[in-house]
Amino acid sequence: MAALAEAQLREAGVRVTQARVNVLGALLETRSAASHQDIQDRFADMDRVTLYRALDCLTEAGLAHKISSDDRIFRYSAGADHAEHGLHDHSHGKQHQHGHFKCTRCNRVFCLDASDGTDFLATVLPPAEGHHSTAAQLQSALRRTLGKGFQSHEVELTIKGWCADCAD
Repeated sequence: MAALAEAQLREAGVRVTQARVNVLGALLETRSAASHQDIQDRFADMDRVTLYRALDCLTEAGLAHKISSDDRIFRYSAGADHAEHGLHDHSHGKQHQHGHFKCTRCNRVFCLDASDGTDFLATVLPPAEGHHSTAAQLQSALRRTLGKGFQSHEVELTIKGWCADCAD
């Protein structure tokens, strides 16, 4: 995973440091999003400030995304499926916006995009003529609902329930 992390850092034009390689590698390995504390526990010898800086750098570069949650703990995710399918838009410093599933028992957060790169939101929104992207469809729906003048800049969708482990 370290080699993949290093390659992604280089491709994004980000200076390669051991901390960034370690953190990105850890995010790529996990199926659910990880909190700062989860990563800190894994790399006990890494300074907290270094870890925060690495996470901020990865987020700004579009290699990871920061997920806010109602428990006030930010979680970070960087799925290999996103990198392989070009779902992060590095050229504009924006990340692919997608939904999440949050388990209300264990608090793990999972990205809703499929491993084949299928955008979850695109699969639940009906295809609209003249709209080339999910973001355009959502912006159009926003205008229909609230009227002209409203402009979205970020989309957050969180479905809450029980993950497969907790539902048993």
